[in-house]
Amino acid sequence: MNVLFCIYTEHSVAHECIIRIFKRTLYKQVPFRSLLHLFYCFLMRYQSTFTAWCNSHLRKAGTQIENIEEDFRNGLKLMLLLEVISGERLPKPDKGKMRFHKIANVNKALDYISSKGVKLVSIGAEEIVDGNLKMTLGMIWTIILRFAIQDISVEETSAKEGLLLWCQRKTAPYRNVNVQNFHISWKDGLALCALIHRHRPDLIDYSKLRKDDPIGNLNTAFEVAEKYLDIPKMLDAEDIVNTPKPDEKAIMTYVSCFYHAFAGAEQAETAANRICKVLAVNQENERLMEEYEKLASELLEWIRRTIPWLENRVAEQTMRAMQQKLEDFRDYRRVHKPPRVQEKCQLEINFNTLQTKLRLSNRPAFMPSEGKMVSDIANAWKGLEQVEKGYEEWLLTEIRRLERLDHLAEKFKQKCSLHESWTAGKEHLLSQKDYETASLMEIRALMRKHEAFESDLAAHQDRVEQIAAIAQELNELDYHDAASVNTRCQGICDQWDNLGTLTQKRRDALERVEKLWETIDQLYLEFAKRAAPFNNWMDGAMEDLQDMFIVHSIEEIQSLITAHDQYKATLPEADKERIAIMGIQNEITKIAQTYGIKLVGVNPYTVLSPQDITNKWEAVKQLVPLRDQMLQEEVARQQANERLRRSFAAQANIIGPWIQTKMEVISIMRGMMNVQEPATIDDGSVSGIIRHSLLQHVRVGWEQLLTTIARTINEVENQILTRDAKGISQEQLNEFRASFNHFDRKRNGMMDPDDFRACLISMGYDLGEVEFARIMTLVDPNNTGVVTFQAFIDFMTRETAETDTAEQVMASFKILASDKPYITVEELRRELPPEQAEYCISRMTKYIGPEVALGALDYISFSSALYGESDL
Repeated sequence: MNVLFCIYTEHSVAHECIIRIFKRTLYKQVPFRSLLHLFYCFLMRYQSTFTAWCNSHLRKAGTQIENIEEDFRNGLKLMLLLEVISGERLPKPDKGKMRFHKIANVNKALDYISSKGVKLVSIGAEEIVDGNLKMTLGMIWTIILRFAIQDISVEETSAKEGLLLWCQRKTAPYRNVNVQNFHISWKDGLALCALIHRHRPDLIDYSKLRKDDPIGNLNTAFEVAEKYLDIPKMLDAEDIVNTPKPDEKAIMTYVSCFYHAFAGAEQAETAANRICKVLAVNQENERLMEEYEKLASELLEWIRRTIPWLENRVAEQTMRAMQQKLEDFRDYRRVHKPPRVQEKCQLEINFNTLQTKLRLSNRPAFMPSEGKMVSDIANAWKGLEQVEKGYEEWLLTEIRRLERLDHLAEKFKQKCSLHESWTAGKEHLLSQKDYETASLMEIRALMRKHEAFESDLAAHQDRVEQIAAIAQELNELDYHDAASVNTRCQGICDQWDNLGTLTQKRRDALERVEKLWETIDQLYLEFAKRAAPFNNWMDGAMEDLQDMFIVHSIEEIQSLITAHDQYKATLPEADKERIAIMGIQNEITKIAQTYGIKLVGVNPYTVLSPQDITNKWEAVKQLVPLRDQMLQEEVARQQANERLRRSFAAQANIIGPWIQTKMEVISIMRGMMNVQEPATIDDGSVSGIIRHSLLQHVRVGWEQLLTTIARTINEVENQILTRDAKGISQEQLNEFRASFNHFDRKRNGMMDPDDFRACLISMGYDLGEVEFARIMTLVDPNNTGVVTFQAFIDFMTRETAETDTAEQVMASFKILASDKPYITVEELRRELPPEQAEYCISRMTKYIGPEVALGALDYISFSSALYGESDL
C-alpha cells in the first residue's frame, strides 16, 4: 500500500484524492481492499471524462478510441490527437508494430508536448506503451491543461482564473447561478444550462429549470451540448450530485469545451465593441472641443463688452449720481461677474479634461482656435480685473471728493447765513445822519456806538475771510454749483467793502462834531466797549458750539473733544468778564440811585442791554452740555465703529490664513460652503465704502479657494479617468500617490530630479545615468527642473498599463471585414450599432484598389486618423 501511495501521488491529477483516501486508511482503519476499490473508482471517473474529451477531437479526423488505456499504446492515435488539437503537423510516425516502433511514436508525441513548454514529470514512453493507466491519464490531463485551458485568458488573468472569470460574466444575469469555483458551483446544473442559454437561447428554456432538480438540469446540459454543440458527455450527473465536492479538473476540462465552442462567436462581438468604444471616445472628444470653443467665445465677448464700461471715468456732478454708479458697480460684482468666474473655471476644467482624455486615448492634443487658448482667456481676464480695480479706486476717490464738496457747501451756506443776518440793516444805520439833530449826550453816544460797531466789524473780518476761503476751495474741487457760490461770495465781499467805506465815512462825520460836544458819561462808554466784544465772543462761541462736524475715527473726535475742553476752560474767565460788564451797569444804577439821577431810555452807546448779555450767556451755558452730549454720542459711535472694524479685521485675519492653509493642503494632497455677500453698504460714506472694499478682498480670496478646489477635483477626476482607462487598480494609484507625497519634500506638489530619482529607486527601478536622462525627457520635456504629480502619474501609467492603439483598431476592423483590406457599408451597418456605423460611413474615405466591391471603404486610413497619424 505504501508503494501504491508513493507511485500515484507523484502526479498532481490524483494527488488530493489519494491523500484523502490514504488518510482515511490510516486514521479510520479502512481495509486495504476498500482503499483499492475507491482508487479504481477515482481512476474510472477520470478515464471516462478524458476518453470523451479525446474522442471529441479525434472525431474531427474520422476516428475515436474505445479504451484510453489500450488505444494510445502504439502512439498513432496519440500523435493524431495532438495534430488535431494543435493544428500542426508532427513527424511522420513509424508504421511497424514492434515495441520499439510504438515507443518511437510515443516519444515523438511526448517530444512535441515538451516543445510547447510542458514539463512531463515521471511520464515515459515505456509506461504509455505498457498501458500504465495512471501515466496515460496524467499525460492526457497535461495535454488538456496545455491545449484546452492554458490559452484561456480574460483580462490578463491566469488560465484557471480566466476561465472562471469568463463563466462568471456569462452567467451573471441568471437567477440561482453564482459561479465561484469549479466544483460545488456546478452541482445543480444551472450554471451549465446558463452558459448554453447565454450563447444559444434557442436550445434551452431556462425559465423552466428548477434548482431542486440538479440531475435533470445536468443531463439536459449534457444532452444539448452533445447533440447541438458537438461537446461529448464527459461527466456523470449522479456522480457530480452525489459527490460532496466534484472533481475540479474534470469540470474544468468539460467547461473549457464550452469556452472553445463559443469563443469564435465572441471574436466578432469583441471587435465590434472595440470599434464602438473608440468611436464613442472620438465623438465625445469632438463634443468637448465644440463646447470649449463656444464657452471661450462667449466669455471673451463678455470681457470685450465689459472693459469699455469699466474704462468710462466721466465723473458725475452730484453725490446721488455717483452713488448710482457705485450701486451699478456693486451689481456687476455681485450679480454679473460671479457666473463668469464660474464659466472661466469650468472652461479650464473642460480643457484639462479634454486634454487628459485625448492623451489617454492616444489622440493628438487639442489646439483651440486662434485667440481662444486658456492663456489668452487668462490674459483677457487679467486685463479685466486691472481695469476693474482702477474703476473701483476712481469711484472711491470721486465719492470722497463729492462728500468733501457737500460738507464745504453746507458750511459755506451756514457761515453766509450768519454773516448776512449780522449785516442786515447795517448799511442803513451807517448811512443815517442822526447826529445832526442829536444832543450832546446823544452825539457822544453815537460816537461810542460807532466805535463799538467798528470793533464788531473787525471781529467779523475773520468770518468773511473764511467764507472767501471756502468758496475758493469749492472752485478748486470743481463744485457743480460753483456759479451760485461765487455769486453769493461776491455779494458778501462787495457788501463788506461797502460797510468799510460807510463806517469810515460815519467815523469822519462823528469826529467832526465830537469836538463840539462834551465828554459822554465814561461808564456807558466802558459798558459799550466791553459788552460789544464779549457779545461777539458769545456769538462766536454759539456758532462754534452749533458748528457741524464730520469725523471718521476716534482720533478725530478726540481732537474735537480736546478743543471743546480748552474752550470750557475759558468759561470762568468769560464769566468774570460778564460779571465785570454787569458790574458797570450796576455801577450806573447805583450812581443814579445815590445821586437821584433819573435814567431815561437805554444806553446811548450800544444796542446791547444787560439783559441781552444775560440771555446770551444763558444760551451759551445751555449749548455747552448739548455740545458735550453730541461729542460723547459721536465718541460712542466711533468706538462702536472701531469695535466693528477690529472685529472685522480679526475675522479677516482668521479667514485669510484659513484660506491660505486650505489652499496649501489642497496643493499638497491634490486630493463649497456659500458666502453671502452683503446686499448693500450701510450708506454712501467713505468708511462704508472702505468696509465694502475689504469685504471684496475676502470674497476674492474665497473665490480663489473655490476655484482651486474645483481644479483639484478636476485633477482627481482625471486621475480616476486615467486609472479606469489604463486599467490601473486603486491600490496601484494609492501607491503612486503615497510615493510621490513622501518624496515631495517641499510640499509644493512637485519633486526635483534628485527626489524623483530616489522615488523611482524606492519603487524598484535600477537607473543608470542614460536611462534616468531618458525618463527626465518624458516627465519634464520643457526642462523646468521639476516633476509634477500629473507627469509622474502619466509616466507610471505608461510603465504599468497598456492602451488601445491604431493597430488594434485596424485589427478589429479586419475581423469585421473578414480579412479584407476594406470594409463595406453593409458590413458596418450589420456589425455596429446604427449611430456608430453612420459615424464611420460619414468619415471613411473610398477604398482604392483592384477588384473592390461597390461602396468599399478604407478603414486603415480611418483608424490612423483616429490617433492623429494621418491628415484624414
